[in-house]
Amino acid sequence: MPELPEVETIKEALNKAFLGAEITSVVVKNRNFREKIPDDFSKIVSNTNILEIKRIAKYAILNLSNGYSIIWHFGMSGKVRFIEEKNPQFEKHDHIIFYTTKGILAYNDIRRFGLLTYEKTTSLLKNHLFINIGPDPFDEKLDVCYLAKKFNNKKTPIKTALLDQSIINGIGNIYASEALYLSSISPLRECSSLTDKELTNLIKAIRETLSNAIKAGGSTLRDYKKPDGSTGYFQNQHCVYNKTGQRCPNCVCNLDKTFGIQKITQSGRSTFYCKTLQK
Repeated sequence: MPELPEVETIKEALNKAFLGAEITSVVVKNRNFREKIPDDFSKIVSNTNILEIKRIAKYAILNLSNGYSIIWHFGMSGKVRFIEEKNPQFEKHDHIIFYTTKGILAYNDIRRFGLLTYEKTTSLLKNHLFINIGPDPFDEKLDVCYLAKKFNNKKTPIKTALLDQSIINGIGNIYASEALYLSSISPLRECSSLTDKELTNLIKAIRETLSNAIKAGGSTLRDYKKPDGSTGYFQNQHCVYNKTGQRCPNCVCNLDKTFGIQKITQSGRSTFYCKTLQK
């Protein structure tokens, strides 16, 4: 967490508030994150203008006027905060502060599992963080032929494969469970067992699930909040995730016999699904 819809939501908020702004200075209070923030990070990004803000996988990318790009991952608990410039109120875990001509931007991360670094814009996709990632879920490269090739003779359960960023980037635990439910595919199915029709339905379900989550501002389960401090509300639309024992939206079964939505563990992650409707 955050997954693709949450990062997309943060990216759009940053676009509205800070696109075109000059970063006048950066204060780094703590460099010890998933990867240590480079010692010259402040020097590289200060006195530059933000030309473009986009998303790659689960990372926000800020392209700067000096030919460098900020690479920003929010980890498990990272939050972006917009702060009033006239009376700034900082919090204990505001570890990185960006001062800009459009206001103050703080990165708050209690667990410090996030990441902030930079790369030359022209070399962005050669950075070690991106060199082995698969296509974006909304990329036209993600089609039946691509998945069929990737899944050929692959015995891995489909749920586990959806979390493999080298196959498809950006999909996390919540949206893998939700997309599999929408496509009526069991998370236990081996990748190689899926037909072309099922792969078509799965791609459609992935895109529909993620699109709906983006429209809802993402899912707030624990730490995630939008930069304005409000929460996402896609968790109110979850069909199976975190709903153990409950009825799914298309329930046709007797819960006394089926016990409703099931929770299992796959590769150390929780999976939620309906045994009746997902085959």
